Amino acid sequence: MAVEILYRSTRDLETTFLDRKLADAHDQMLELAEVLTQVLVKHVPGLDENLAEEASIFMAKNRTVFAAAFKNNAAALADLDTPADSGE
Repeated sequence: MAVEILYRSTRDLETTFLDRKLADAHDQMLELAEVLTQVLVKHVPGLDENLAEEASIFMAKNRTVFAAAFKNNAAALADLDTPADSGE
């Protein structure tokens, strides 16, 4: 009998990972998305919480692109047009 170690995020109990680093990265992405959702709902009048959550997850998954754009490289946002990540 083989033994397999699985990792999962406490924020997403349905998704499991074979690699701890991937599980940690997923957990950090979800944590960032959670904070972004709170900020968007608080500061964007009339924004639905579900839509804010979807936008936050998208931004968290693509945080390196957004970080580059916020560092005076708006052209980095063009990378979002190429479907590198089909989503989860």
